[in-house]
Amino acid sequence: YFKRKIGKIKMSISPISLAFKKCKEEKRPALLTYTVAGDNTKKKSFEILNSISKYADICEIGMPHNTPIADGGQIQNSAYRAIKNGIKLKDIFEIVKKFKKTKDAKPVILMGYYNTIFQFGENKFIRKSKKSGVDGLIIVDLPWPENKKLAKKCKKKSINFIQLLSPTTSLKRLKKILKDSHDMVYYISMLSTTGGKLKVSPKKILENYSKIKKINKFKNIVIGFGITSKTIASLKKADGLVVGSALCKEISKSLKNRQNPVTNVNKMVSKLKNKII
Repeated sequence: YFKRKIGKIKMSISPISLAFKKCKEEKRPALLTYTVAGDNTKKKSFEILNSISKYADICEIGMPHNTPIADGGQIQNSAYRAIKNGIKLKDIFEIVKKFKKTKDAKPVILMGYYNTIFQFGENKFIRKSKKSGVDGLIIVDLPWPENKKLAKKCKKKSINFIQLLSPTTSLKRLKKILKDSHDMVYYISMLSTTGGKLKVSPKKILENYSKIKKINKFKNIVIGFGITSKTIASLKKADGLVVGSALCKEISKSLKNRQNPVTNVNKMVSKLKNKII
């Protein structure tokens, strides 16, 4: 954390905020990648993370779950491979810790489902996250206001709890969620699981996105779900764009063709970055 003194008040700027600040200075959206920890092995998933961090601005790391209600087929396949190979939460923390020591380390957001945290123990999970260098947390199935207590615990440890918004979130609810949110908010582009074909036009997505930005223009809002190399350029006006399923699909394809997923995913992320510069 970087601290600056303003009068007698000390302000902390989170690594996530700094990443967005840098992208805004470069007049481009932040590129957020999502890969599953342990896919297809603990070692390989670290290598993938390490190689794509050269191009990504923020790295989301999925905690594999056997009933991932928000995930489409591609991420389910990744999670299945990781679970089959015996990935545990302690391994995920080790991957994060190791990644944070690398040259191109970027802010890390852990993404997953509440049961993983509940079984592990909330306080223990937050403590371990902080110790390993986690910067943010997305819990897909713990909506606002049910997540307020956990979000508060995260804030105390300077971990960003990232709220989710969708096209059906009412204006009243939107305002309340934004008011309670931390440094970043995740806007789900369409009513679908991850990796679905973009059913809504990029123009419509940006219209909805602008309505949210009007409520709080200072909040970093990213768009996720259905973003591929074909659609990413048309959504460049957003503060950040999340690509996940396309990367998981590339890993599956590489493994099927007996190619190195590290090389192929690296190439894909490099191409995605070029489309938004």
